[in-house]
Amino acid sequence: MKALFTEEAETRGIVVRVSVSYLPEQSEPQRGRWFWAYHIRIENAGSFTVQLLTRHWTITDGRGSRHSVEGEGVVGEQPMIEPGASFDYVSGCPLSTPTGSMQGTYHMIAEDGSAFDVAIPSFALLAPAVMG
Repeated sequence: MKALFTEEAETRGIVVRVSVSYLPEQSEPQRGRWFWAYHIRIENAGSFTVQLLTRHWTITDGRGSRHSVEGEGVVGEQPMIEPGASFDYVSGCPLSTPTGSMQGTYHMIAEDGSAFDVAIPSFALLAPAVMG
């Protein structure tokens, strides 16, 4: 199962795993648009139930331009994740360059009321070389 996920980071017993896929059918390189889907699994290896409240992403394109994205929850949810459980979701990222990267944090609260940030590992967005 772990082979699917290429990147991972752990913060206070919360493990974030990422896999990313380039989507040629949603990309239009001739128009300067490339698109990736990323699958994230958040695993609670700790002893407290946690809730994901907000997310913060830093997206960097191939020219080094950075774009910050903040918002409540993920895919319209603020999931509660019990010890031993996990939450999976898939989202997407368009860029105007064929390469880039994403990294970020989730802000969570534990059942004891403590709030903390969980690292999302940095992952590369790479379009396959166009054969010509």
